[in-house]
Amino acid sequence: MAIAGDLEPAARHRPRGADQGHPALAVSDLSFSYRTANVLDGVAFTVEKGRFAALLGPNGAGKTTLFSLITRLLVARQGRIEICGRDVRRAGARALAPLGIVFQQPTLDLDLTVRQNLHYFARLRGLSRGEAERRIERELTRLGMAERAREIVRALNGGHRRRVEIARALLHDPDLLLLDEPTVGLDFPSRKAIVEHVHDLASERSRSISAHNSCRTCGSRPTVGSSSSTSRGW
Repeated sequence: MAIAGDLEPAARHRPRGADQGHPALAVSDLSFSYRTANVLDGVAFTVEKGRFAALLGPNGAGKTTLFSLITRLLVARQGRIEICGRDVRRAGARALAPLGIVFQQPTLDLDLTVRQNLHYFARLRGLSRGEAERRIERELTRLGMAERAREIVRALNGGHRRRVEIARALLHDPDLLLLDEPTVGLDFPSRKAIVEHVHDLASERSRSISAHNSCRTCGSRPTVGSSSSTSRGW
């Protein structure tokens, strides 16, 4: 597994006091095992705010495990994960609040319209109806989906469903957006459009993006590296 893009090795990170001065994501000395299988061993890196980072590696390299640890689907017994300066183990829901997530498996309600799906999520996030509508219109327009707002999700193709999931993850204006295999199974135009959009998000809104992807050319041993030329290759 390799991490590439606009990131800093954890050793170079220095706390700067205020929450706003902390990286969007900081991982240090993170290890994890499934029974006797050691999946992650001493993983350490940071992603600064407004930056893009891609996590590359073959199946079984530990990408999804790392994603699950960051989102607290799994609990790390060794190491530390901080989101915007808050330790996910100690702060719990408060640490996860600035996080937007797009999981690998689709999680939209197929029998609702695009707009209904987004309004449902907005209510869970405590947004008023008026504010939710404003944000829904904003995100669907940015993703080229405004004209499909009244369509049933089941009728959309894979690329359009993925765009809806990205729009949903952005409704509460997260500081850190995590995407797990966001372009798997999509055709080239759909992949290109999503890639361009998430890079724009990082640069225009000072939001950090971390994307998890498979890469057949990566080695089979998990490694973490600093910025490289493969950062925009997904």
